[in-house]
Amino acid sequence: MNILSLERPTSLVDSVCQQLAKLIRGTSVEEDDRWLPGERSLAEKLGVSRSVVREATKRLEQQGMLEIQHGNGIRIVDRLHRPLNDSLTLLIPDMADRLQQLNETRLSIEPDAAAFAAQRASKDHIRTLRQIHEGLEAATDNDAAIQCDLAFHHAIADASGNLIYRLVLDSLGELGLASRLRTIGRVGKFTGIEHHEAILQAIENSDPEAAREAMRFHILAAGEDMDLPALKTKKAK
Repeated sequence: MNILSLERPTSLVDSVCQQLAKLIRGTSVEEDDRWLPGERSLAEKLGVSRSVVREATKRLEQQGMLEIQHGNGIRIVDRLHRPLNDSLTLLIPDMADRLQQLNETRLSIEPDAAAFAAQRASKDHIRTLRQIHEGLEAATDNDAAIQCDLAFHHAIADASGNLIYRLVLDSLGELGLASRLRTIGRVGKFTGIEHHEAILQAIENSDPEAAREAMRFHILAAGEDMDLPALKTKKAK
């Protein structure tokens, strides 16, 4: 006798989370639209109890999609990266270890992201990348250069068409900032400008292999600039 297991029914809280996540993703970025209706109103519209809405919104807050402001309401936010970002210091307390593992993670992700960007980038993506690159060239201080550097890598993730790449980079954002403070703070912006130009040209030329290798070279060089011993001798030629 072949008895099949029954599918577990979706809980009301799960269903409300799914409904609210769908609503959040479809919400305009205009500031006036970044608030959900109140808890009572949401419960009435969704046909569930306020306790279900309360549990669902708390869960979405933990996931970085909402911010519950007592006395003000429920605000839509874009902090999906926060759960991982907040765990890194606890998981890897030593900063040098965190930076080393960051570079290893970047080597696993960003060269392929650049290759996909070379295959998939639209004219708007390339225009954005070029504008960010020009911003890096024009930066007059390290803070501005670091922001342009971070924006360039995030824009490549966007151009790759893979939202998970962007989410991972966002999750590593604070650590990425720390790494730029060491690289740009130590050697300046000009090495990054040279490397970014090579990556950007490969993307503009729709050459995925060149984009992959240029990005790999760039990240390995960053590891050397941060004096990460495990990445020495691996620098591409």
